[in-house]
Amino acid sequence: MPYAPFSAMAGPPFLTDDPEPVEYKHWEIYLASISQEQRGGVSMTAPHVEINYGLVPNVQVHVIAPMEYVEPSGLSSHHYGYGDTELGVKWRFFENEEAKFMAGIYPLVEVPTGSESRGLGNGDAQVFLPIWLQKAWGPWLTYGGGGYWINPGSGHENSWFFGWLLQRQLNDTFTLGAELFYETARQTDDERHFGSNIGLIINLTEIHHILLSAGTDIIGPAGLYSYAAYQLTFGPDK
Repeated sequence: MPYAPFSAMAGPPFLTDDPEPVEYKHWEIYLASISQEQRGGVSMTAPHVEINYGLVPNVQVHVIAPMEYVEPSGLSSHHYGYGDTELGVKWRFFENEEAKFMAGIYPLVEVPTGSESRGLGNGDAQVFLPIWLQKAWGPWLTYGGGGYWINPGSGHENSWFFGWLLQRQLNDTFTLGAELFYETARQTDDERHFGSNIGLIINLTEIHHILLSAGTDIIGPAGLYSYAAYQLTFGPDK
């Protein structure tokens, strides 16, 4: 079985996402790379482009277009090419501004545009159905939740993902966060993953940002996770 590429699904720079959509008529554009070591093999996006747009109030549309690199453990061969395309819609269905609490859903579809035989794609479409919650107080922010992956096809398993994050804005430039996450096996030869990440958001200006994170499995076969991105944010008032 080919080495499975790492899913690009994440709430940059973390694996856990939040319910807050991009503002109406605003854009988020990321040029990013996310990598994972597993059983001695390496999988990474090199790079991927993520675009989020505030289509209507409380709703954003989302696409990730990845170039994938995979190097299976114990094999001399490696592959590079276009991976699976991710499409999604985030809807914040509840917000209490006084309590600084919100909730939303963010269904995602992984379109099998990458080559499964070369380890660059899943081979079948996947659907992720999560719900995310968020609470803020002062400089602190916490969010998380989880959902169910529908992952049909030979050798694949439907799975659950859960994550929770705590984040603090240190000043106007730096925001630091840490998360715990848990995911059941998504393939018949995989194992469950329980791990942690720490991440840093650097606001160079109101428009230009750098996002970084790194982590590892506490229980499970994966070694180092890492994420790095340049983010451009803009809209009618920027």
